[in-house]
Amino acid sequence: MKRVAILISGGGSNMLALVRDMAGDHPARPVLVGSNDPGAGGLAKAEALGIPTAALDHRAYASRAAFEADLADRIDAARPDILCLAGFMRILTPGFIRRYQGRMLNIHPSLLPKYPGLQTHARALAAGDTAAGCTVHEVTADLDAGPILGQARVPVLPGDTEDSLAARVLGMEHRLYPAVLRRFAAGDRTPVLLS
Repeated sequence: MKRVAILISGGGSNMLALVRDMAGDHPARPVLVGSNDPGAGGLAKAEALGIPTAALDHRAYASRAAFEADLADRIDAARPDILCLAGFMRILTPGFIRRYQGRMLNIHPSLLPKYPGLQTHARALAAGDTAAGCTVHEVTADLDAGPILGQARVPVLPGDTEDSLAARVLGMEHRLYPAVLRRFAAGDRTPVLLS
């Protein structure tokens, strides 16, 4: 049984999708939910499900290195096999990424390699794209550029706004990330494709 730590910065909807799927015959179980924001709504949701949590306010640290050192200590204490970033809104240093290389996943709200970084929905709408979506990838030192483990597509509809497109993409994130984690935890890196 693989042990999974999940990092969040907000409400934790992707974390909940992952946790709810990790039951029954799933090859993994959640062992920690961590956040860089002690006020993140997802922490209370994880605690209500009996999952240990760790909250480290990144603003209280003198440097990114000091924050990441404490974060790594908390993660390592939970002995995870897999680390899932689920709306964790901090750029991680190459040193931190190397520590978990090959076992750290992230979900991004675009069809990578299109639109790495922020403002993905606005950029897709501005470009006149007919499809948008989300990608689960391995985390590497290059932002949103690691090997792709899964993608889900949604149509861009006439009259879409950033909010309406984001809501449709988020619904697919909640399907894609659990499917990828299930496969990855079983040792299979074949990409999951949903539409």
